[in-house]
Amino acid sequence: MLIVLPLSVAAATYAAFVMDARTGEVLHASNADARLHPASLTKMMTLYVAFEAVQNGEISMDTMVRVSRMAANEEPSRLGLKAGQRIKLRYLVRAAAVKSANDAATAIGEAISGSEAAFARRMNRTAKAMGMTRTTFKNANGLTESGHLSTARDMSILGRHLIYDYPQYYNLFQRRTADAGVRTVSHTNRRLLDSYPGADGIKTGYTRAAGFNLVASAERGNERIIATVFGGRSTASRDARVKELLDMGFKRAPSSVSVQAPGKPAYSGNVAAKIETADPRAGTRAKSIRVASAAVTRSLRPVARPGSGSTPAQPLLLAEVDQDSLQELLREAQDTALPKDAVLASAEVPSTKPAMRPEHISQAAREVAEIAEVEPAVAEPEELEVVERVSTSGGRHWGINIGRFPTKFHAQKAILKTALTEMASLEGSLRKIVDRPNGYDANFMGLTRDSADLACRRLQARQMACFMIGPSS
Repeated sequence: MLIVLPLSVAAATYAAFVMDARTGEVLHASNADARLHPASLTKMMTLYVAFEAVQNGEISMDTMVRVSRMAANEEPSRLGLKAGQRIKLRYLVRAAAVKSANDAATAIGEAISGSEAAFARRMNRTAKAMGMTRTTFKNANGLTESGHLSTARDMSILGRHLIYDYPQYYNLFQRRTADAGVRTVSHTNRRLLDSYPGADGIKTGYTRAAGFNLVASAERGNERIIATVFGGRSTASRDARVKELLDMGFKRAPSSVSVQAPGKPAYSGNVAAKIETADPRAGTRAKSIRVASAAVTRSLRPVARPGSGSTPAQPLLLAEVDQDSLQELLREAQDTALPKDAVLASAEVPSTKPAMRPEHISQAAREVAEIAEVEPAVAEPEELEVVERVSTSGGRHWGINIGRFPTKFHAQKAILKTALTEMASLEGSLRKIVDRPNGYDANFMGLTRDSADLACRRLQARQMACFMIGPSS
């Protein structure tokens, strides 16, 4: 009988690794350090970070997570989540661990770090701390993406950390079925769990580029073995090979040895090292910012300019100004000017007179005045344009959402305040208000993935809601 395999599966590179989980001793390695597509083995790290976040109080298993359009539109395997739906984190965790649901994995990442890109950076920091030296994550679910690679050795290391760092959650990986809130889901690797004595996890993975992957663990008496296979030709052949590797591991491992659990990586939450944020405009560079955590409680103010006095001026926060006070603030700004007969005391004293405001700032101020129903003296207000069709030329297929609002007025107001707050990273974007059955979505569209990620990170650092909108949303 001739069996025809898809070319991508037939060409997937084989790799294997066997480890004594008790000590980390390598019992077998074949092509174990080749950087290959991990597919849904990625979700082991997604779940590891979720367990870490729960243990450290960032989020709880009962937190209601809002599902984004990006998460809802992920490719299969899916739980079937809908954009805007709210679901407990515990159900997302079960769906990712048992069914390997891609929409659930993306929703987990966005709930913990605000965006999938930010969550991928946290995954990479955690991997580095574990010693996974040849792994790079680009997403939370393992769908094929350029540069999203790992190795059989690194995935075995990750499996070992799951077993020893979070034993209270490890039983998830051996459940044949699980309640995922919207429905009951079945395990993707029931056959191995049912047919191999002692098998209790961990995770399967498949894409056309990766082939059939599996990180498996089995315990017999005092012995525990981890076996990993990349690039299997089918589910059956992969499982058969993993059983052979597990048998090999139990034969080679000593029957009695003291357990040397791996050291748990130091907890850093969403804290990142100093980040050089790239300005989306070519040839320029934005300032360096330090993202302290997802919850920013205090914003440091700049030092006053030389010659402006010992007391720094109070900053104007347009996002916090109500409609009644906005008119007075605008009038004060318009009335503030140097007297005609003002003379500088010395040429050596630096001028503190601000430069003329750029036109795009003046335009944004006029639009805020329009929303607040204030008649600015500088120019006639222009009617807000609600974009119905967005240009996606030049690869600018991404966008950001800053929230859903009960009225169109509130959505317009939020868009304009956000445009004033983050003019640099949102320059050139198109504002779009989308009428939904349960509110109005305020979006900025026509961005690249990098500029959308940058805008969300900067807004989240100001404690402003933001998530990315992908090309398929």
